[in-house]
Amino acid sequence: MNHEKRGLEFYLLAIFFIIFVLFLYGPLSAILILSFQGPDGGLTFPMNGVSTHWFFNLFEKQAVGDFGASFRRSFTLGLMVMAVTVVVSLLAGLAFRRRFRGSTALFYATVASLVVPSIIISLGIGVVFQEGGLKPAWYSSAFGAHLTWTLPFGVLIMFAVFNRFSPAYEEAARDLGASSWQTFRHVVLPMIAPSLVGVGLFGFTLSYDEFARTLMTSGTYNTLPLEIYGMTTNVTTPVLYALGTVTTLFSFTIILVALGIMTMLSRRQAKIS
Repeated sequence: MNHEKRGLEFYLLAIFFIIFVLFLYGPLSAILILSFQGPDGGLTFPMNGVSTHWFFNLFEKQAVGDFGASFRRSFTLGLMVMAVTVVVSLLAGLAFRRRFRGSTALFYATVASLVVPSIIISLGIGVVFQEGGLKPAWYSSAFGAHLTWTLPFGVLIMFAVFNRFSPAYEEAARDLGASSWQTFRHVVLPMIAPSLVGVGLFGFTLSYDEFARTLMTSGTYNTLPLEIYGMTTNVTTPVLYALGTVTTLFSFTIILVALGIMTMLSRRQAKIS
């Protein structure tokens, strides 16, 4: 039996991957473990007992921080951003299937926000609202700031989807007498549905976890990332780690649900075809 000898690049890539995993999951593992500190435990190792005390403490009134309200704001804002990102990205993908005057300039104007520092966008939007006599709030200025982050990703994804989409399916539907709306509803939409779920997942998670673009635009009330950041200088108990564990598990749950929906839609599409 011949065994192919591994090259140097294989071991370099393996080392890089191991370091990447350690940097990604090492801190998460530490927070997860410390969130199970005993009632008398602190913020560092060694652990003083093991319990779920700090998870129950999340639902009690805190001296500082408002977990429930900040979570509801982040969740609602994420849903708002997700809905607009999906709709606008879909419309942009359909519009850019045909060349039109100014399409190139419009494309670069859309994705330009990806290369601008997030804190600059947040500061600029906050200043514009204040100078315009408007009060910054998570549902207005922060909503717009988040869209400058999620829309470019959504548009790029839909461009890639429609670049691989064959117009032969639409032509066949029209030959059979389908209208433009029927072609879109019964042919195009089912085929791109998994990609739309992916765009929605991007929109929600990017908004839910966004800090920099929310910092100057959220107004009086914090979203969850801002609330957690503010608590790092005030909270001296593992309740902060318990909150980090819960929010991380929530994020993973959202991803798993989205992947499940995408898998289900892909299988349904495969059966139809």
